[in-house]
Amino acid sequence: MRVVLDTNVIISALLFTGRTSELTPLWQAGEITPLLSKEILDEYIKVLAYPKFHLTATEIGSLIEEEVLPYVQVIKPRKRLRVVRRDPSDDKFIECAVAGKSRVIVSGDKDLLSLETYRNISIMTPVQFLESLGESKKLR
Repeated sequence: MRVVLDTNVIISALLFTGRTSELTPLWQAGEITPLLSKEILDEYIKVLAYPKFHLTATEIGSLIEEEVLPYVQVIKPRKRLRVVRRDPSDDKFIECAVAGKSRVIVSGDKDLLSLETYRNISIMTPVQFLESLGESKKLR
């Protein structure tokens, strides 16, 4: 399953314990395929460098190179979309999902979540996404 992971989700999955951290083994096992654009990757790196995370440039590089990049599919969105009115910087996640034919954007961002869906792409929290995966496994 192709998914787009919002920055808050990838940070939580990589740095903290809790439900969101359950996503990491899913992408590492190939059960989900995160889609990533250059613009999204740039934001991941920028946020990981926030002082509150206490990560060095080397640690950030290692996290990205070892825990993210080997498991993603890089997408080059061709169309600029204007969907998230309150925070247009969130449009990059929708652009990536549309270009990469993702069915899901996983986010904790209220502006994205308020959309619920866009062009048959579900926008859900990590918990909602994990629960939907659990339900689909029961049906198999």
